[in-house]
Formats: sequence, C-alpha cells, structure tokens
Amino acid sequence: MPGNVAVTRSTLRQQIADALRDEVLAGRLQPGRAFTVKEIADQYGVSATPVREALVDLSAQGILEADQHRGFRVPEYSLADYRHMIDARALVTNGMFSALGDGHPAFRVPEDPRTAAALAAVRRRGEEAQRAAASGDLTVLIGYDLRFWRELSNLFGNPYLADFLHRLRVQSWVCAVQHLRRLPDIRGRLWAGHTDLVDALGRREAEAARAIVAAANAHALDLIERLAAG
Repeated sequence: MPGNVAVTRSTLRQQIADALRDEVLAGRLQPGRAFTVKEIADQYGVSATPVREALVDLSAQGILEADQHRGFRVPEYSLADYRHMIDARALVTNGMFSALGDGHPAFRVPEDPRTAAALAAVRRRGEEAQRAAASGDLTVLIGYDLRFWRELSNLFGNPYLADFLHRLRVQSWVCAVQHLRRLPDIRGRLWAGHTDLVDALGRREAEAARAIVAAANAHALDLIERLAAG
C-alpha cells in the first residue's frame, strides 16, 4: 500500500509539472505571474505535497522561479537575458560539434548502425518540428524542438551536457514565447533547419553544423529583438 501512495504522488507531481510547463510555454501564464502552492493545489484539487514538488522541479528547469516565502512566479527574462542564453547555447553546441572532428564514437557513420538509427529518429523529430513551423503551430513546434535537441545532445553521451543544453533551450523558449505570441501568424517566421543539421552531423561536417546553428541563433535573436522593439 505505501508503494501505491508513492506512485500516485509521483504521477500527480509529473502531471502538474507537465500542465504548468505547457501553460508557461504556451504563453498563457505571463511573465511575472505569481502563485502559491495552495493556489495550484486548490486549482487541481490535490494536496500540497505533489504541487510543491512539481513547482520545485519546474524551478530547477528554469521554467519558474522560487519567490522566497511568497511562492513561485513565471520568470521575467529581459532581452539581455535572451542574448546571454543564445551565447551560452552556441558555446555548448560548438563544443559538441568539435567532437566530430575528434572522431567521437557516437558518429561513426555508417560503421555503427545504431548511430544511423539514432540519427534517423532525431531527424524524424526535426521533420515534425519543421511541419509545425510551416503550419504556424507554436505549441507543437516548441515541443518537438525541445525533443529534437534533447535527443540530439544525448547522442554525444554526456548527460550533464544534455541536461544543461535542455535547460538553456527551455529558458530561451520561455523568454521568446512572450514576444512570439504577439505575431498573428508565425508560419515561415521561425527557424526550421532541423533536418539540415542532422544531415550535416551525419556526414560529420562540424563546420557546416556550426554554420547552421549560428544562422539559427542569429535569426532567432534578430526576430525577438525586432518584436521586443515593437
């Protein structure tokens, strides 16, 4: 019986975290929006414990901020914050791609069919992200973009690097979405070069991969800067 209680609490914790993360990434919870554990527990009709655990999890991911003695709130990232996130993402991905030139074992293609299969799976995520970008579905795009980068970074075999990059990408989406939601139509406005990047990595072309990501970062920064300027 105690085990069932633990599983139930863990499931609630994940469900609440998923729901709140989706609300923030969809832009429905605006930057600066504050709330308490009790408020969320009452909203979902659950006890405070799984809610508190879910909010702490989201704070660790950079989706929420703990407001000491007051509860939690959606971060209010500035344009300068966004620039720093982009710079940090570039440093991480450049480091990842440099491993291609060093003969990283994860990219011995076609020698290792497992790598080819893994790249194919990542490419499918990229195709879904591209379709969402083309159709203008920002929520779906964010979901697939995060999965794409998570699975791609996992190929390099360093879970700390993968977790760090995922956190950066989540935070940058949290920052960007408040501006992107102002656009009446995002079709064709956002980067959709996911498959080009996978193909470059599959060919172990580190410089081409860096160039693709650099262009993506420049595009994202330019768009958010223009939107922020009104």
